[in-house]
Amino acid sequence: MDARDLVRSVRLVGAAQGLRAARAAWRVRRTDARALPRGGRERARVPGPARGAEPRPGGGVVHFERSSLRVRVTAGGMVFCGWDGAAPEPSYALAGAYPQADPRAVLEPDKDGGWRVVSERVLVTVTRLGAVEVRTPGGVVLRRDLPPRWWEPVDGVAGGAEGTAGSRWTQRSEVPADARFFGLGGRTPGPRLRGGPYRLWNAGPVPFRAGRGTRSLTMPVLWVVADAGGHLVFHDNSWDGMVTLREGLEGAGSGHDRPGRCEVRMSGGPLRYWVLTGAPSRVLHGWRALTGAPVLPPRWALGHQAGLWGTGGEREVRRVVAGYAERGLPLSAVHLGAGHHRGRRGFTVDSGRFPDLPALADSLRGSEGGGVRLVSCVDPAVRAEPGEAVYDGGLGEDAFVRGPLGGPVRGLGPAGEAVYPDFTDPRVRKWWGGLYSERLGRGFAGFCHEMNDPVSLAAFGDATLPRSAGHCLESRGGDHREAHNVYALAMARAGFEGVRGLRPHERPLLLSRSGWAGLQRYGGTWTDQTSAGWEGLRDALAQVIGLGLCGVPYCGADVGGPAGSPRPSPELYLRWFQLAAYLPLFRTPAVPGSGRREPWEFGSEVLEHARAALRERERLLPYFATLARLAHRSGAPYVRPLWWAAPKDRALRECEDAFLLGDALLVAPVLEPGVVRRTVRLPRGWWYDTATGRLHRGPGRVVVEAPRARIPVLARAGSVVPVAGPEGGVELEVWAPPPGRTGGGVVASDPGDGFGRVELERFSVRVLGREVVVAREGTSEVGYPVRVRGSGA
Repeated sequence: MDARDLVRSVRLVGAAQGLRAARAAWRVRRTDARALPRGGRERARVPGPARGAEPRPGGGVVHFERSSLRVRVTAGGMVFCGWDGAAPEPSYALAGAYPQADPRAVLEPDKDGGWRVVSERVLVTVTRLGAVEVRTPGGVVLRRDLPPRWWEPVDGVAGGAEGTAGSRWTQRSEVPADARFFGLGGRTPGPRLRGGPYRLWNAGPVPFRAGRGTRSLTMPVLWVVADAGGHLVFHDNSWDGMVTLREGLEGAGSGHDRPGRCEVRMSGGPLRYWVLTGAPSRVLHGWRALTGAPVLPPRWALGHQAGLWGTGGEREVRRVVAGYAERGLPLSAVHLGAGHHRGRRGFTVDSGRFPDLPALADSLRGSEGGGVRLVSCVDPAVRAEPGEAVYDGGLGEDAFVRGPLGGPVRGLGPAGEAVYPDFTDPRVRKWWGGLYSERLGRGFAGFCHEMNDPVSLAAFGDATLPRSAGHCLESRGGDHREAHNVYALAMARAGFEGVRGLRPHERPLLLSRSGWAGLQRYGGTWTDQTSAGWEGLRDALAQVIGLGLCGVPYCGADVGGPAGSPRPSPELYLRWFQLAAYLPLFRTPAVPGSGRREPWEFGSEVLEHARAALRERERLLPYFATLARLAHRSGAPYVRPLWWAAPKDRALRECEDAFLLGDALLVAPVLEPGVVRRTVRLPRGWWYDTATGRLHRGPGRVVVEAPRARIPVLARAGSVVPVAGPEGGVELEVWAPPPGRTGGGVVASDPGDGFGRVELERFSVRVLGREVVVAREGTSEVGYPVRVRGSGA
């Protein structure tokens, strides 16, 4: 389901469907008005003066007059802070048990009645009135969290239990004046986050909400990068909230610095957060340990994929696949939108348009399609109609989200009145995961979760379930105010675990439009552009970089912009296609009825250049497979900002029109019309223009050619890039280091689409005389054909 389908769903049969949407929205408002506590007088509360402290493993608990703060430093140097008894668990973000405490961390008194936790990697100080400072071991301040403030009902209990629903809170923080902000799930404009408000609420796709403040996938994960050092802060709270940022200003001459500021406002839930400090690679390695390793996509999912979002049937699928094959364009998968379901009902098939899906899937994977897989779009809305197998089965399992007065909550889905499974219940996740056996039996090889914010079509207000709807929340109990943002994450878990159980020897492909912190454990996502055009192209790049920094490395953008948007010009389509060829998820939608978007539909010149981009993507597949394995092991994203290895370089922090693909390649896409040459900001080191072989020295700016035939790509001198050779095997493309310098790289052997053992082979490069010598660590044999490029001079 895409934006165009959503518009059609709301406006189906003109005013009649619009009236149903308005009634659904009105029903939600009335339900919440009756079931949720009414607003009334509130009492503000701050921690007050410190009264004492008690040591605990990794830190301790500081007691204040009206609150308490738990500080814990883990063995890896991560800092946890929890107010009012908030503990790291329960949490939907954390993968298993949280890391062990640092046994060497010590809680000791600080000056002026405060306390501090001293450890090898980080220093945490707590002032007498409750301000928390995270410092480097040398004492340099990375962030200062001012004493929080709670607002509680007058008839409530101040300082109550963790996450009291009636308590909303605000926390203000200060960061260095030169700091820049990134993250929050990938926002625009960006990837650097400008000053202003950003809502933490997973909003339905266009056209329901637009702008930088709303996205289908939000995360309270904020990066702060400054000269003093970088850090990531994660507020582990899934309630509706708002983050307001203000960049600092450095004083000129004798002027004072104005620190950067961040304000987090939450409508409820616990005030608890994690801070991870250090180099970007170290921070994301810690984030991986905390929230789980990114899942490995199957090898075929690193290839080019097409999306078929319209109502075309088997004939349309065969037309698209044949079109790619006839023109010699590689294609690995076709995504079928909600149109392949019977009446848009999930886990069904429209037998009129797809009379024999298993046979179609077999023929596409065989000689006819050359290894093309089918991917099924699945959404959580279950049509509330007796006789429907999923609906009846869900009633029998008591699987659906319940209303405050009992009985399943009813919303409005694409197929009409719908109910929604409660994925926060382990029992329901197991039931839902078993339903994927029907999809696998039909021949589908992957799954794409749509409209899982969750979306209930409405004419006004948030397009979601009533906030008073009841959820299991892992047997804790709660309502949709807490469950909304993690709903898609829990659905992804249900689908992933279900498919893993059904096909234990295959790596599943699972994409999710929405999600939350920890989504990388189950799959990937794609960008949520609010516009087409050149602005949409820039937005897509910003979101991919931002999502990677938030721990979701497998993501990409639909070429040409969101379905239902105006058909792009040939130039825009080509530049979008060329950028997407270097992103982890490479998908091109086909949209019957609004202008087809296959490469051959934009003329012979576009087709020729798109073919070249596809060939380069196929050539780089071993490199993408290596990046996927490195992401799984270390948490490092495939697509990285230019400041990744040099966060103290201010010029790189400001650069938003280029990115690093792994350590070896720098990609500089064309993001404006009419550009045939562009300026590229280079990090430190030597860089080859891969098209001309010209060597450039960084840091600095260089002007490179960017003809319509390609976008600039530069290779780091001394790097080893695994590529596909002419015969299909892997060979090493080695870019010669300058005289007196060395280099190296990593290659991951790929077991295919299964879980076989994979070795990371490390190679070193050096120059002896005029010869470039490549050696593999631990053996005298290189083991791969080697092709040296660049002169190194």
